[in-house]
Amino acid sequence: MQTHDIRQRFLDHFIKAGHTEVPSASLVLDDPNLLFVNAGMVPFKPYFLGEQTPPFDRATSVQKCVRTLDIEEVGITTRHNTFFQMAGNFSFGDYFKREAIGFAWSLLTNSVDEGGYGIDPEKLWPTVYLDDDEAESIWHDEIGVPAERIQRRGLKDNYWSMGVPGPCGPCSEIFYDRGPAYGVEGGPEADEDRYIEIWNLVFMQNVRGPGGGKDNYEILGPLPKKNIDTGLGIERVACILQGVDNVYETDLLKPIIDLASRLTGRAYGAGNHDDDVKFRVIADHARTAALLIGDGVLPGNDGRGYVLRRLLRRVVRSVRLLTAGSEASGTAPAAADQPTMGDIISLVVDTMSPSYPNLAEQREHIVDVAVAEEASFSKTLAAGSKLFADAATATKAADRSTISGDDAFTLHDTYGFPIDLTLEMAAEAGLSVDREGFTELMAEQKQRAKADATARKSGHADLSVYREFLDRGPTLFTGFDELISEATVLGLVADGARVQSATPGQELVVVLDRSPLYAESGGQMADVGTITTGDGVRLRVTDVQKAGKSVWLHKVTVDEGEIAEGDEVIAAVDQSWRRGATQGHSGTHMVHAALREVLGPTATQAGSLNRPGYLRFDFHSGKPLSDSQRREIEEISNAAVEANYPVHTFETGLTEAKQMGAVALFGENYGDVVRVVEIGGPFSMELCGGTHVASSAQIGPVTVIGESSVGSGIRRVEAYVGMDSFRYLSKERALMAGLASSLKVPSDEVPDRVEQLVSRLKDAEREVERLRADSARAAAGGLIDAATVSGDTLLVGGLVPGGLDANGLRGLATDLRGKVADRLAVIALFAPSADGTKVPFVVATTESARSHGIKAGDLVKEVAPLVGGRGGGKPDLAQGAGSDPAGVEPAMGRIRDVVRDR
Repeated sequence: MQTHDIRQRFLDHFIKAGHTEVPSASLVLDDPNLLFVNAGMVPFKPYFLGEQTPPFDRATSVQKCVRTLDIEEVGITTRHNTFFQMAGNFSFGDYFKREAIGFAWSLLTNSVDEGGYGIDPEKLWPTVYLDDDEAESIWHDEIGVPAERIQRRGLKDNYWSMGVPGPCGPCSEIFYDRGPAYGVEGGPEADEDRYIEIWNLVFMQNVRGPGGGKDNYEILGPLPKKNIDTGLGIERVACILQGVDNVYETDLLKPIIDLASRLTGRAYGAGNHDDDVKFRVIADHARTAALLIGDGVLPGNDGRGYVLRRLLRRVVRSVRLLTAGSEASGTAPAAADQPTMGDIISLVVDTMSPSYPNLAEQREHIVDVAVAEEASFSKTLAAGSKLFADAATATKAADRSTISGDDAFTLHDTYGFPIDLTLEMAAEAGLSVDREGFTELMAEQKQRAKADATARKSGHADLSVYREFLDRGPTLFTGFDELISEATVLGLVADGARVQSATPGQELVVVLDRSPLYAESGGQMADVGTITTGDGVRLRVTDVQKAGKSVWLHKVTVDEGEIAEGDEVIAAVDQSWRRGATQGHSGTHMVHAALREVLGPTATQAGSLNRPGYLRFDFHSGKPLSDSQRREIEEISNAAVEANYPVHTFETGLTEAKQMGAVALFGENYGDVVRVVEIGGPFSMELCGGTHVASSAQIGPVTVIGESSVGSGIRRVEAYVGMDSFRYLSKERALMAGLASSLKVPSDEVPDRVEQLVSRLKDAEREVERLRADSARAAAGGLIDAATVSGDTLLVGGLVPGGLDANGLRGLATDLRGKVADRLAVIALFAPSADGTKVPFVVATTESARSHGIKAGDLVKEVAPLVGGRGGGKPDLAQGAGSDPAGVEPAMGRIRDVVRDR
């Protein structure tokens, strides 16, 4: 049975049993506890925590999940995956243990013709919590499972909670016996490799207190309503129904491994465990990466972006290592050195899109992001190879044969250089790597990550204070049609608690039944304004946010009077602010349309921010805009302004909007009904919930003020609109007029004249530097004549006048060393700056000195503290910088002592 069929059968089974199907949520949710959705119940958390009332009594879903804590373990065993699909059925105060167990058993054991999975009931072993006699009785007396196949387990195994104070309860897990070939008899208690868990039925009936781990907390008491939360692993069931050993051999992952085998020239399952690990990494990580990109995640250096970057880079790394192995054995395919990410990610889209059609819709975007990261990482690997070479040279120079764990960790963590490549290259260089030291540092990093995750869990935002308002229904937003609205105060919240009234000076949150003030979302900043009453109460609104994406939270300061719950008020938007905000937001749409016209449809939005008079727009692109492209984008935007296009907004179905060509933001979750903003018909059509101008001329001039990189494959355009654009242009015009006057040329000749002046200045600076170097060399010419002998070593050096920089000083030291190359000699030069705040220094040694154990790097470390600085380098040449010129003489004395006493 194919995985997509397994998934659909689950949903059909529970829909038939009266459950509402809930589509999988995005892998990225607005949850302070989670980087990614990691369990099927996560989208239902507000219902289980009591923050919102569920709109249904029973539901079912197949949720996309990602867990990344054990990334390094993926592939080493066949039990770790980063992406998986968790099928679940949920009851919110409706049915409980008996029905949950019955639903699960019938789906697992009913025949395929009856809509079930057709699993042999003799292969199934349920477990229950230690004192859950009720669950055991249902399994034994009603389902008919023999008592010897029902096992009781403790808090750690058969008691579930979210990891934070809140709902919890005993659970009953269902295991499948794979047979004696996979381990010993005795049920899950004896061997969880032979008996694999496929379904967990959680009987959510209690409330837990604070504490860490799976069993270090107190059960506080019963929940008001008993709930059901179950999770069936789609991939694990696929293993069973497809008769394979592990998920990597199922229909959704094995094709990726087969493709990787063709691309690299290596074989999977040929007895080489290391190769098999790499194949599994490619299949697992490529699939996870594609799903993450499809939900709006982009490679970056922190948070979710960093996880995605690690996944993609591990794919590239594994492909490279497999290819290197095939090249060594002479089995490499003809195109072994070509990029592979495009082919791999395209296949992932093909295999997963039957269940997740958005992947096919976003194919080009997903592939482009992955390919760009592959190209970026190739450059990183090149840089890492140079860094590795430096570490290897330093290791050999220190007469060591092992690269330190610290060096290996720095290469891995800071520069993204994989430990496998470090090990391979070390072996080629005749070196080993301190794996123990590296592993310890990795463990420390992982411990910090776990501590951070724990901290995030304890910081879970308590939205229960707003539950009454969420249950009441959404705030009516009137701001599309009016800027002033009559409203009723539904509630006041101060310091996380409801209050009945507030007086001048207090800061609090006001909940209204209706509001014209825009709540921050979609890149548009919140409106500011006022809330007033007829008898002199005045509240200053400084921000508006949303609770549960539906209730407006007005953050206010009470300026005058006393506000109370139930008051009738007037909510008003600052009209000047709104005018500028609509200019910025509509201007963002204009710039987006212009970018797509200049760069093509791949220049999709990756984020935006607009406020009165200003906009910034992030878009996908692998290279900077040229000057001509920037001008063209600006011209297209302003041509649309001049055309005075009408701006239309309307609501329609999501499918219909996409068919019309409306552009959607990648990663954004849209409902069935969406709002479309159309500017000039086909010129710009986007899904958007923000406020906009009535016609494009109201945006005013658009002036692009900057373009920069904000991450791998992501560029940012910034622009002014309206009066801010005019003020910027006026300031630029005044600056140009001033330059033209100073240079005594017409304005259109200023660029050429400035270029001439810059060229002359550079020539002059080079001449000054040449004269300074000549002066220093002339002054240093007598250093050899004044050299002293310490023991049998010639010591050349001391103060060098002329203010040489580090490069000049190094060149001078090299020249002097050449003049005494046949001697056992050390050159030590110090060149204090004119203001006496910096002391660059350099030490060089001749070959004879090095053969006698005198190393420049060691000498620099000896003298650097004496001049208040630091330094280092190789045995033949080392340098540093300090801040204390008074230390030069003691430093020379120290060098003299060291070479004498060697």
